[in-house]
Amino acid sequence: LRAGGIELRALHTPGHSPGSVCWYAPDLAAVFSGDTLFQGGPGATGRSFSDFPTILESISARLGVLPGETVVYTGHGDTTTIGDEIIHYDDWVARGH
Repeated sequence: LRAGGIELRALHTPGHSPGSVCWYAPDLAAVFSGDTLFQGGPGATGRSFSDFPTILESISARLGVLPGETVVYTGHGDTTTIGDEIIHYDDWVARGH
């Protein structure tokens, strides 16, 4: 998808909801994560249609492979970077929710 001359790539990131996507703008070194990834960890998964292991897999497989300097524009709260968040992945897994 192109918007305003910027390429946006849809990354399927289920977990918060079954059809969740994040939008990656490689030329901007940015990803718009919505409710998949926040500063401090995964998005909310307490709803009946949400799933914590699935959101972890989405973060690991789809977001965690992006360059560490990629800025994460979250659905709520402050921005962060992939590198600043993915280093905590094992802690999120151990936390289990």
